[in-house]
Amino acid sequence: QVQLVESGGGSVQAGGSLTLSCANSGRTFSTYAVAWFRQAPGKEREFVATSPWSGAKPGYIDSVKGRFTISRDNAKNTVNLQMSYLKPEDTAVYYCAAGLSRPPKYYADNYYYSDERYDYWGQGTQVTVSS
Repeated sequence: QVQLVESGGGSVQAGGSLTLSCANSGRTFSTYAVAWFRQAPGKEREFVATSPWSGAKPGYIDSVKGRFTISRDNAKNTVNLQMSYLKPEDTAVYYCAAGLSRPPKYYADNYYYSDERYDYWGQGTQVTVSS
């Protein structure tokens, strides 16, 4: 089983940086798709970034491209989300997620952008960006 714990959230001013971490106390991430989602007050949960498998090209929602970077640390069995040039609209609870990487033979580029791909979720960590 996979158990996920996020850390690294906090409050920063616009333009600042934060790095979120997601530790997996269960199985290795290497065989799982991993992702970050976020949910702002009054808004639905939205996709942020994904690493479909170790070594795969990551994917990002357009609004964070060039500012956020998802990465894997296989030795530590950890997934990170480096966030720079933060904006107030980035304020949300951020969740890491993992799911068995078992796509169909042919799939669209946004296949791993859906929360339906993920079976395990962390508790979330708050990120607040002030103006």
